[in-house]
Amino acid sequence: MGRIIGIDYGQKRTGIAVTDPLQMIAGGLETVASGEVESWLERYIASEPVERIVVGCPTMLDGSESDTMTHYIRPFVNRLKKKFPGIEIEKVDERFTSKLAVRAMIDGGMKKKDRRDKANIDKISATILLQGYLEKNSN
Repeated sequence: MGRIIGIDYGQKRTGIAVTDPLQMIAGGLETVASGEVESWLERYIASEPVERIVVGCPTMLDGSESDTMTHYIRPFVNRLKKKFPGIEIEKVDERFTSKLAVRAMIDGGMKKKDRRDKANIDKISATILLQGYLEKNSN
């Protein structure tokens, strides 16, 4: 069984989370510059078995696609599908993950200085969306 990677793709930075080999728990892995995500994934996939990549897609409250989805996420997902044809690429709703990430940092006692680091927010957002995906699909 391969790991599942969760991606919170942004215009500048991208948060990356990964499951354990049994796909039970998601953990924050890295935050990389968005222009480097594909090469980062190539290196990671060369060293670890990956079964699926889950990409967070922002949607509007009514469920329709946002402009961010149309202009940035969809082309990114299409590139991933071409680059990694043997790995399933799946889109999941990422509404409110950034707010949940900030709340988790506060509840976890993270210092204000560390909470201001947007790389932490992106990595935790990726973890939240991946853990939500695991919980939703465990039934």
